Amino acid sequence: MNGPLSVATIVVALLLAAWYLLRSALDRAPSRLDLLTMTALSALVAVLVVVAVIGLFDGTRPSDTATFGGYLVTTICFAPAATWLAKLEPTRWGSLILGVGAIVLPVLVLRLQQIASVTGA
Repeated sequence: MNGPLSVATIVVALLLAAWYLLRSALDRAPSRLDLLTMTALSALVAVLVVVAVIGLFDGTRPSDTATFGGYLVTTICFAPAATWLAKLEPTRWGSLILGVGAIVLPVLVLRLQQIASVTGA
């Protein structure tokens, strides 16, 4: 797993999570800008996942490739799913959905790093 790219993804996700949770606490629905920033986070996560997939083909593979692959699929699908659900819920709960989605992403990235580092990828 790419260290600086992972750190950037985690930091951006945590900053956005704080923003979305603050908006939810202030009883604000997700704005168009909120949805766009989550989409930008999705793009950053997609780059991270592509780098991880390319890393699978360079000769160093995790011993549990199925688990690693499952986390990759979950990681790349999580932010778009949160964006879609938040778009369906145009109330403060939509902002909460975005906040929870942004909090879960760093956990998924850290888990990917753990699987890759323990198994030698």
